Amino acid sequence: MSARRIGGGWLAAALLAPAVGVAGVVPVATPVQLIAAIDSAAPGDVITLAAGKYDISQNLLCDVPGTASAPIVVRSAVPLGALIRFDAVEGFKVSARHWVFEDLDIQGVCADHSDCEHAFHVFGDADFLRIRRSRLRDFNAQIKSNRDPDVLVFPDDVVIEGNEFSDSAPRQTGNPVTKIDVVGGRRWIVRANVIHDFEKALGDHISYAAFLKGNSRDGLFERNLVICEHDHAGGVRLGLSLGGGGSGPDSICEDSTCTPEHQDGTLRNNLIVNCPADVGIYLNEALDTRIYDNTLIATTGIDVRFAASTADIRNNLVSGQIRNRDGGTSTQSANLTGITTPQYEQWFADPLAADLTLLDGTAFVDLAEPLIAVPDDYCGRSRGATPDRGAVEYGGTICDTTQAGGGSDLFRDGFATGGTGQWSGVAP
Repeated sequence: MSARRIGGGWLAAALLAPAVGVAGVVPVATPVQLIAAIDSAAPGDVITLAAGKYDISQNLLCDVPGTASAPIVVRSAVPLGALIRFDAVEGFKVSARHWVFEDLDIQGVCADHSDCEHAFHVFGDADFLRIRRSRLRDFNAQIKSNRDPDVLVFPDDVVIEGNEFSDSAPRQTGNPVTKIDVVGGRRWIVRANVIHDFEKALGDHISYAAFLKGNSRDGLFERNLVICEHDHAGGVRLGLSLGGGGSGPDSICEDSTCTPEHQDGTLRNNLIVNCPADVGIYLNEALDTRIYDNTLIATTGIDVRFAASTADIRNNLVSGQIRNRDGGTSTQSANLTGITTPQYEQWFADPLAADLTLLDGTAFVDLAEPLIAVPDDYCGRSRGATPDRGAVEYGGTICDTTQAGGGSDLFRDGFATGGTGQWSGVAP
């Protein structure tokens, strides 16, 4: 695969406007001040970290709720300028509503990889959490979400967007390794993230980029760039999943049952690259799933597995095959499967580096079915009346597929959160 760095780097944001008014700004410049600001947080606070390093050896409890009009925001004054280094099993423990984390660089630095589990542990009543424009690296599961340990309450309406997730080296642990690991919860949106280089080096050697499971519902994966192997290779790395490796016992899942693992999920406009040992999309007991307009390069395909899994699969470009396994069922239309890497290299400039600059589109341009559920593409551009198969619509403005979501209005808010949505710096 190409040795060049994708897009010159993924996450150096343009200048960003404050998320809320300056009246609530709480300036922070030291680890002690950061801990104190989290401990005393109140609705409307904008905890703003000066550029620099923050070495933290404890978890930070985010247990005071904000409100829809006055969220509690934790942000870097300079995008990615505040490096928070956790030497702790968990970093931010979020159990209350309306917290926002943005523009942060968060790294696990535990000598024993089993001691750095999560950058964020999200649980209980942590509804309306936002994590965006941040870099999260070197944890077993950068984001872990599940029920409150005392009551059956799961986080709902969470949005994870515009981030980079990766590990600088294979995780030397037998613990689960999944960059976004969600058990239960409803209406999670995982949008326009870059997820790359994740490996479980011990145990069963199976890792995932991201999954929603535990009888979760109405989840959405869209406009994500997943590269299973870019900076290092090995193990069995899967892309995006509804159901993951399964859940149990039933008591940890929504409605006290883990079957199905997910209901009414959608995966659309994702680009999944270089997962040579396994599938790019995996459904495990995922009921009523829509898999539309994704591009899978150098993977073994899409698996629909177990009797609870049902899927409608349309307009995808797929290396490998679409398989119904162990009782899983699907309807399929307008997909192109069995695409080899040499074929992709004839069609695109550098497919293994996620550069889908078009060379030859005769096999997929204008050959998709129009779908109301997919009005736009990987870069957020209109699909039109005669759409193309796969994640990218050709014929209009250039779509930079090496950037998360193409870098264009990642948050679909008219850039109201500030900045241009373009990433242009050098990733570590």
